[in-house]
Amino acid sequence: MSANSANQIAANPILVEATRGGMVESFHRGRYVVMKADGTVVAEGGDIDALMYPRSAIKPLLAIPLLESGAADAFGLEDKHIALACSSHNGEEEHAKTVAAWLEKIGLSVDTLACAPHYSLSLNAAIKQASDHVKLSKAHNNCSGKHCGFLTTAQHLGDDPEGYIEEAHPVQQRLIRILEEMGDCDLSSTPRGIDGCGIPVIGMRLRDLGLAMARMADPSGLAPKRIEAIKRIRKGCAQAPFMVAGTGRFCTGIMEVCGEDALVKVGAEGVYCAAFPKQGLGVALKIDDGTQRGAEVAMGAILRQHGVIDDARAETLKQYLTPVLTNWAGKYAGDLRPAF
Repeated sequence: MSANSANQIAANPILVEATRGGMVESFHRGRYVVMKADGTVVAEGGDIDALMYPRSAIKPLLAIPLLESGAADAFGLEDKHIALACSSHNGEEEHAKTVAAWLEKIGLSVDTLACAPHYSLSLNAAIKQASDHVKLSKAHNNCSGKHCGFLTTAQHLGDDPEGYIEEAHPVQQRLIRILEEMGDCDLSSTPRGIDGCGIPVIGMRLRDLGLAMARMADPSGLAPKRIEAIKRIRKGCAQAPFMVAGTGRFCTGIMEVCGEDALVKVGAEGVYCAAFPKQGLGVALKIDDGTQRGAEVAMGAILRQHGVIDDARAETLKQYLTPVLTNWAGKYAGDLRPAF
């Protein structure tokens, strides 16, 4: 199957429904896989062997070289920095200030970042930025923390930071190797694209992404340095969940409640990844129409189905798991609900 022929793709199952007045008004199709580190598929829906771009959902995987190389220790990075390296953050004041201070710590400046400024991913945060006349910098880019991780590793290993977002650069070559090793796959001939922040995006099968995340949940079969790196990534995100996303965001909300029981990460175009260490499970999810609302409700259902979120946690997290649809006057109109 060609990677760019959507008309040839068989319809994936409906994963999420939007109701209004007791009727299903809209729905979101998609595919997902829940896996163990030995490659066993525990649950699946849709075509998990079709190629997709994992987008920012793989940032926890991309943070592995930062820890594994010794760069994080060499520069004295804390949990908040590790979480920020895995983030798609809101560009709130704490995010931007931490990015700037981090770059100063490694002898660089915000100008070194190859990503561009933009208003916050959060509507409320973006409105505040505009009303406060915030002068946006590259530090406000939602991917700036990831770029800090790239640059820190480059500084530690003696790589020239120039061109660090190009596929041929040692930084990006290391990241591709990480994806291949963790997903047990060959990505040398899969499609390439450009992500919103400028780095290459690499086409992967959902199955391979699920395996990579399963190994984030259960790294016991990996080399000792990688096991330690993965454990520190999980701990960093659990200890500083605000840095992973920000106010009102799904990833932050889930990890504030679940701690190290769930490493959850959003990606653009309806992608989500997760690792459940207690269950030893990895999750990869892609909503066909690219909507975040569908991806969040589907991921919430998977968190429930596999025992990460119990009834007590579900009550605390209901705004994310079972969002209510209202009209402009705030009157109840319907719900978003999982359909699998």
